[in-house]
Amino acid sequence: MSAPDLLSVGEAFEDFIFVGLDRLPRLGEEVKTSVFFRSIGGGAVITAVAAARLGIRTRVVSGLSRDAVARLRREHVQVANLRRDGEPHAITASMSTRSNRAFVTFNGVNDALEERLPAALDGARTRHAHFAFFPRDCGRWERLVGVLRARGIGTSWDFGWSEALLADRRFPYLVNALDWVFFNEQEAVLYARRLHLDAALALWRAHPRNVVVKMGARGSRILSGGTELHAAPTRVRVVDTTGAGDAFNGGFLVGLLRGCSPRTCLQIGNFVGAMSCRVPGGIDGLPTRNGLPAALARRVGPAKTPGATRRPGR
Repeated sequence: MSAPDLLSVGEAFEDFIFVGLDRLPRLGEEVKTSVFFRSIGGGAVITAVAAARLGIRTRVVSGLSRDAVARLRREHVQVANLRRDGEPHAITASMSTRSNRAFVTFNGVNDALEERLPAALDGARTRHAHFAFFPRDCGRWERLVGVLRARGIGTSWDFGWSEALLADRRFPYLVNALDWVFFNEQEAVLYARRLHLDAALALWRAHPRNVVVKMGARGSRILSGGTELHAAPTRVRVVDTTGAGDAFNGGFLVGLLRGCSPRTCLQIGNFVGAMSCRVPGGIDGLPTRNGLPAALARRVGPAKTPGATRRPGR
């Protein structure tokens, strides 16, 4: 089996998605819909499939159901499954309106996943490792990221929303150890410990690493070392936003691995994230290489070098 260009590491779920809700239910209420969809999901899975469809050799390291393993193989994604016989896979129920969503999750094997990941990553060969889960021991992962960097492997992380990270004193050090960090607007405010987005963006703008902020209908930004780069959104008719941020990550990392400029990376991420919103679930709407706009497709050629993916020139 050939070494992947992208290793996508983290949690996976079986997604039960209730689509087309007029609004999210309040306590004690029942809100009904005529549209229901079932899919595999989770940040590691969606990012991997997004990258694989655009021609990147990708491997998922996660705890996966049998359905997820079968689907990933059909998507030409390599699989390292850490779920053991008899263990339950994770399940997420997603309630989705046209502009927002809420989740309830049964964690299943994901409760044991973090303890198994370091051994699974020991000696792994790849150009870039992307992480998509909430780490319970940031110091441990800070050290592991340092080991990957010493081996010339680029790293990125999408932490999602977790207020518990604010209590881990090593979280800022883990962020500093990474090459790229992905936030949405709310996460950018939370992890900056600010009250408003403008103040959070000012903090991340001064950060020494590359911070990508996904802003939905307002596009996306890279903030780093006192500079800022913005890319306009791709407009689509939104059906379901489940997994759009993870789809963005996959598109962005494809651009990174193909040696594209930072602005082009943002544009690819915006396009892939938007395309994922056209249908329910995080996977079925993802484009292939032939589905990219001509201007982006011309820039997504063969990878230029087998080296690491830290900081492309601006």
